[in-house]
Amino acid sequence: MAEDKTKVAKVEKKQKVVDPVEASIDVATQEMIARAQELNVETVFDRALTMKPCNIGVQGTCCKNCSMGPCRLPLPKAGIEGEDERKGLCGATANTIAARNFIRMIAGGASAHSDHGRCVAEVFLSAARKETDAYKIKDTVKLIAVAKDLGVATTVEVNGEEVDRDIDEIAVETAEVALNEWGKPEGELLYLKRAPEARYEIWKKQGVLPRNIDREIVEIMHRTHMGVDQDYKNLIKQGTRAAIADGWGGSMLATDLQDILFGAPYPIQSEANLGVMKEDHVNIIIHGHEPVLSEMIVAVAQTQEMIDYAKEKGAKGIQLSGICCTANEMLQRHGVPLCGNFLQQELAIITGACDAMVVDIQCIMQNIANVAKCFHTKVITTHPIARMEQDNVIHIEFDEHHAIEDAQRIVKIAIDNFENRVVEVMIPQHKAPIVAGFGVESIEYHLGGSFRGTYYTLNDNIINGRIRGVAGVVGCNNARTRHNNDHIIVVKELIKNDVLVLTTGCTAIACAMEGLLTPESAAVYCGPGLAEVCETVGIPPVLHMGSCVDNSRILLAATEVVKAGGLGNDISEWPVAGSAPEWMSEKAISIGHYFVVSGVYTVFGVTLPTSGAPVFHDYICKEFEKIYGGMWDIEPDPIKHAHKMIAHIDKKRKELGIDRARERVLMDMASRQAIEA
Repeated sequence: MAEDKTKVAKVEKKQKVVDPVEASIDVATQEMIARAQELNVETVFDRALTMKPCNIGVQGTCCKNCSMGPCRLPLPKAGIEGEDERKGLCGATANTIAARNFIRMIAGGASAHSDHGRCVAEVFLSAARKETDAYKIKDTVKLIAVAKDLGVATTVEVNGEEVDRDIDEIAVETAEVALNEWGKPEGELLYLKRAPEARYEIWKKQGVLPRNIDREIVEIMHRTHMGVDQDYKNLIKQGTRAAIADGWGGSMLATDLQDILFGAPYPIQSEANLGVMKEDHVNIIIHGHEPVLSEMIVAVAQTQEMIDYAKEKGAKGIQLSGICCTANEMLQRHGVPLCGNFLQQELAIITGACDAMVVDIQCIMQNIANVAKCFHTKVITTHPIARMEQDNVIHIEFDEHHAIEDAQRIVKIAIDNFENRVVEVMIPQHKAPIVAGFGVESIEYHLGGSFRGTYYTLNDNIINGRIRGVAGVVGCNNARTRHNNDHIIVVKELIKNDVLVLTTGCTAIACAMEGLLTPESAAVYCGPGLAEVCETVGIPPVLHMGSCVDNSRILLAATEVVKAGGLGNDISEWPVAGSAPEWMSEKAISIGHYFVVSGVYTVFGVTLPTSGAPVFHDYICKEFEKIYGGMWDIEPDPIKHAHKMIAHIDKKRKELGIDRARERVLMDMASRQAIEA
């Protein structure tokens, strides 16, 4: 009898699955969750229902940095008076533990983005030295601009005259100087001078100018070792150095060098959501964050040789699509459609139409290999630092010197697998049109054209009140929230209140699937001022600025606003706010922190791993604004989240004296002639 009860209990536990409608606002996602449950395939949504987070870990006060622990320091119960006496075995306070954990997250996030940048820099150096035929310099204009910022001479004196240096020489020296930023023995990061002068001086005064990228990350690991740094203010100071080294160093270099190699993005049309997959095509899904291999897969998949080979196997062609930030990279340069964001990776396989999922680094769930066992999908890992233990995973290690051959092998594996489909294909018929590919350069072009491109137009519309302010809404999905719900509510609330939104990463994909990345959406969702600007300029109210490493584009766009004039002398002075409504990764903490210390008020949803240490929490959420002009905030409710950002934007408008809309003036010819050219 007892044995029978055990069997019943196991069945009941197995049947405990999530409600698809409660799990996601996206209809395609809901359909695929339901299909997964019909096929008895477990997904992240079901696991989020059955596995609850640790309350103390969420608060940031669990220390695992030595084997005397873990030391778990819960908050005192309400009503207990007196000094906070919580301590670990070594005597570490809640503030020390929370600060250590927080900056270790910064180190993890900074290392992920910056190591991505190092990989790109190494490929860039190979291309500059002509060691590979696969990669060439595509954007020489950006190469010259980056070279100047890195102190590389672009001209040389010949017979008393300045002449342009050979472009290949510039490329090689730029690559060498860029790579040196990761480990140079002295000095400071060269890109720090890209920030407004007032911002640079704040960093200098606070003693947080990064020396090199790797050193700041390594020093975090040293300081947070048992028995080293035990002052939460000193700990977060080092976290600040590492975050700046990421945002104004590794991430920014990654973005710039990718633009030089693959071309700076300009607006391009495409589609988004699981419905971009095609039943009668070979479906190859690229997932991860580094575009160096995916660029080659795009090139190879478009060759007539591969298309003909696919037709020989019974397919009508090859359909590429992407998940996460590799998707954003392929989208903004080639128009490759977005298949989905982080929480949809298992669902893409569950369609039964994914012939190969090719992954590189970051945000790849190990469970995709388990899901693939239930279907015919080949999971192919490609990076030496990112392998899986499951025996059904194929590893084809990427090498920039044999990039074309590697890509050809991968595409052929996918094509050969087309005829092995074992489950009836079910592709949700949901997708949305999008316009993506906005960078610092293309925004400038849209605002002013080829000959008078400037951010003055944006500034002018902020000053006259048509645009209330600008918000950067970025970050991951989190299975602890309803998929895409908080992203979309926050963004819609902002644009309804005339706030222009800049977006990257999984937030950008969520907005794409919701139909917010088209110029036409402005008339539907925006306040009258922002709608008018979008219609006049021809842009969406939500600008897709790339992958999560491309948050550096938002920093540089903010700097261009300062340079254009009329909105203060620093990023912290003009009406701008940041947001990560559904964040989940360490990268988000590093991104959030480099925005905060760059002067941006930044709100996170879900939770913040500092709540268990109220003194430390208040320090970064209140005192930081006095030091850096930006600060952290936490708000899980998406409507309140958006209105906290709007309130900050309004505060900055008032401080600038532009809190009242400027009257429109009909200018006659004499007035126009009086304007300075």
